[in-house]
Amino acid sequence: MFGEAKKLHLIEEILKIENDAVLAAVETVIAKSKLHVIGRKSFTSFAGMWTKEEADELEKQ
Repeated sequence: MFGEAKKLHLIEEILKIENDAVLAAVETVIAKSKLHVIGRKSFTSFAGMWTKEEADELEKQ
């Protein structure tokens, strides 16, 4: 199953769930999946984020 067919299958299975705890777990998984949608960033995009003082402090630890 690919793409849309897989989604429809999952929806059908979710509709069959009668246990509130299982439904809550599915809801949590869906909510977490929305939180972690982050595109890849190149290492250079982080350059210059810290001041020299912040970088020095991190090196001391």
